[in-house]
Amino acid sequence: MDNLIEVNDLHFAYGPHKVLKGINLNVPYGKIVGIMGASGCGKSTLLRHFGGQLRPKQGHVKFMGKVVHELNTDELYKMRLEIGMMFQESGLFTDLSVFDNLAFPLREHTNLPEELIRDLVLMKLQAVGLRNARDLMPGDLSGGMKRRVALARATATDPALIIYDEPFAGLDPISLNTIANLIRKLNDALGVASIVVTYDLSESLKIVDFVYFMHDGVVVAKGAVDEIMESDDPFVRQFLHAERDGPIAFQYPSKPYAEELSIKS
Repeated sequence: MDNLIEVNDLHFAYGPHKVLKGINLNVPYGKIVGIMGASGCGKSTLLRHFGGQLRPKQGHVKFMGKVVHELNTDELYKMRLEIGMMFQESGLFTDLSVFDNLAFPLREHTNLPEELIRDLVLMKLQAVGLRNARDLMPGDLSGGMKRRVALARATATDPALIIYDEPFAGLDPISLNTIANLIRKLNDALGVASIVVTYDLSESLKIVDFVYFMHDGVVVAKGAVDEIMESDDPFVRQFLHAERDGPIAFQYPSKPYAEELSIKS
């Protein structure tokens, strides 16, 4: 089995509003896959299917060869232990120290002795350069440091998949470059699969192996980084060069503005 995740003809709707309209994509073992697209294109809804929070209207997501929405509760929780998540806003427990934030999933999901948990936590913090920050509280950390702690926590249980949701948002150039390099190095060192959902093309294209572009609930372009950089696809070109005009519209679909204001032409 070459792919950790396989998405086949995935459809989903919130009531009458269709969000996913036939998504097909794969996430191979040991690779970093970028999922990109404008706000509202369905990226977050797609991620919720990976963890089983949502059930598809049609199609399926396979994780490690198993159809996610067919798993029972026990199987679903067991599968989720194979997924690490770095949240957009870091998602650290504000009342727990850096050390206890990383220890939490190990204490919750394993029967490891505290001595071993301590060694594992320090090892994860060492990997992101924050071993000596273990006694600090999240409120004592800079934005970049919070992201590094969140990244370390995402790897705490040695999952098969790590998902990074907007890992570069709001970071200064130095912190951004540091986080990007850590994502690449940790992916290669741990041999996991990674998904990076981001708007920051310049940095993400330096570390990902394959890219999917989403628009209006479907994949409109895909390819290896060098293929994407040379693509003539209008969606890719507009996104890469931040062009105002193109197939990705700024305005939410609506009737003509003049009609809305009752202006007669």
